[in-house]
Amino acid sequence: EIQLVQSGGGSVQAGESLRLSCQGSGFTFDDYAIGWFRRAPYQTREGVACLGKSRGQVYYHPSVRGRFTFSSDDARNTVYLQMDNLKPEDTAEYFCAVDPVVLTSVALCANKGYGVDDWGEGTLVSVSS
Repeated sequence: EIQLVQSGGGSVQAGESLRLSCQGSGFTFDDYAIGWFRRAPYQTREGVACLGKSRGQVYYHPSVRGRFTFSSDDARNTVYLQMDNLKPEDTAEYFCAVDPVVLTSVALCANKGYGVDDWGEGTLVSVSS
C-alpha cells in the first residue's frame, strides 16, 4: 500500500520561507512521477512542482519559478518543496502525489493531478502580508 506522509507548512509573513516534506512508503520512488500540488480557497487545484517518471527537469508553475525548489532524498524516499519569498497568493493547502504512469514533468503538473490516485494528506500554508 502506498503511503505519503507530509510535514511542514504553517503560517508565515510575506517574504519568509517554509519547507514541505513528503515521505513515501510502499513503492519505489524511481518508478513514479512525483508532484506537489495546491488548492487555494475557492480555486481549482494546480500543479506547483512536478517531476515526471522519465525524470529530467522539474517543471514549476510560472507563479513559483525562482522561489520554490523541488528536491528529493532517494535514500529516505522523501521529496521536499522549499518555498522562499512566500507571497499571500501562495496561501493554499499543499499536497504531494505520485503516479506510476505520467512520463513528463509538464504533463503531471498540467493535468493538475486529475487521474492521480495516491496523495498525501495535505498541509496548510498561510502567508500574510
